[in-house]
Amino acid sequence: MKVNRIIANIEARDVAAAKTFYQDVLGLEVLMDHGWIATYGSAGTMQVQLSVASQGGSGTRVPDLSIEVDDVDAAYMRMKEAGISIEYGPVDEPWGVRRFYVRDPFGKLVNILAHRSPD
Repeated sequence: MKVNRIIANIEARDVAAAKTFYQDVLGLEVLMDHGWIATYGSAGTMQVQLSVASQGGSGTRVPDLSIEVDDVDAAYMRMKEAGISIEYGPVDEPWGVRRFYVRDPFGKLVNILAHRSPD
């Protein structure tokens, strides 16, 4: 058996409220929308991963979601331009990522990150 996909499910009374954060700011595509559920993602292949953590690293809380992007500074600017409050960072972490934390419209703590290229 092989796991093909892991899907994070976020309970929300107003499913449409996800559009600004996940589609407009982060640039994810709407893969499915039935009104009561909307799935955002990328048409490209995404890695299957599940993290279990006792802390978020560097003294932070464990985020509800981690979203890896190709340009964390561009994502940071888009969040700021959209008026989304930054809760942590951006910071270069000692384990090789640059990241920041924000909350999505449903209060979920989201870790936006990019792996730094080796010097």
